[in-house]
Amino acid sequence: MAILIPNDLARKIFLERQRLSQPPGRALTKAGLLQLIDDLGFVQVDSIATVERAHHMILFSRNQTYKRDHLTALLEKDRELFEHWTHDASIIPSRMFRYWKHRFRRREPILAERWRKWHGDGFDSAFEETFRHIAENGAIMSRDMKVEDHKSGGWWNWHPNKTALEYYWHIGKLAIAGRVNFQKIYDLAERVIPPHHHEPEVSHEEFIDWACRSALEKLGFATSGEIAAFWDIVTPQEAKEWVTGHRDELTEVLVEPADGGKPRASFAFAGFPENLGDLPEPPARVRVLSPFDPLLRNRDRAERLFDFFYRIEVFVPEPKRQYGYYVFPLLEGERMIGRIDMKADRKSNMLDVKRLWLEKGVRPSAGRLEKLEAELLRVARFAGVEKISYQHGWRG
Repeated sequence: MAILIPNDLARKIFLERQRLSQPPGRALTKAGLLQLIDDLGFVQVDSIATVERAHHMILFSRNQTYKRDHLTALLEKDRELFEHWTHDASIIPSRMFRYWKHRFRRREPILAERWRKWHGDGFDSAFEETFRHIAENGAIMSRDMKVEDHKSGGWWNWHPNKTALEYYWHIGKLAIAGRVNFQKIYDLAERVIPPHHHEPEVSHEEFIDWACRSALEKLGFATSGEIAAFWDIVTPQEAKEWVTGHRDELTEVLVEPADGGKPRASFAFAGFPENLGDLPEPPARVRVLSPFDPLLRNRDRAERLFDFFYRIEVFVPEPKRQYGYYVFPLLEGERMIGRIDMKADRKSNMLDVKRLWLEKGVRPSAGRLEKLEAELLRVARFAGVEKISYQHGWRG
């Protein structure tokens, strides 16, 4: 018989799995940061820095003692993290690299055909020239390939720079060795990812089992479609077959949505929910989340659990935007309470707050606004500015 999960418990489980229930002020060491990212599975990378880049905001929202230098060291010195793709560009624990080899093998023929259609036959020999250049000369940035006196007729004379580098990165032959002003530095994967993270080789069956099992662990409960979508490295059919083949390890659960509608059939590991351990109450403070926060990445799941409809409007023409270019979700306890449009203006040393939208039924009480201002001050300091500037009419 399926276990009914009330909506408030479902939220609490997912917030705990997303590490949003831990004390946000507890000191976070470099080792603790690595564990946090491992617990999450990955952290999405994005170049937009309206306040701060997405990966920094995601980590800061979970622990406000987070240090950017620790992340850089784990990526570029210790090599315990690497950059690649889940559903989008992400920072991933290097211990998972051997599983990503299966993604590389799957993507290589697809990407090769796509590039061939784009550039015609012969592109691969020109790309190989780029690969040899890196193998012989070491790490490069895309701008380093603009060699004015190069006469060979090679890739960089006929093709927009960076394409070959991105191609080899996507199929796992190159890796990101570091960044300069957010521009990637590429090198051979074997020179970037430590040897012990390449082995042991993982069979196809082990890869599918790991991808589905780890996704369900990090979600707490999920449909087969949500399992497939978590890493975006297995197909929905593979996830469905994994669920079918492991029913003796799983329990069917019914997850009550926030709107009181029909519960959604999902799966959890046997022993649920006791196997999740103690579920702490999420901190009551207000927290600003990144638009790319993994809590909201699966928009349909987030809407069911939190009754919160959220879309990033970066690519929506300005006249058609409902809210704004880059609007930050607001979490209070276990409830999504609204969104805020703001920007860090480092020239004026201000966090410029343009507009606040609270969800239906959320009152702008004095206590709530005080908690919001306390969070905005924390975000401002993290972004390197000292004061908050509220635009006229910011509360709507």
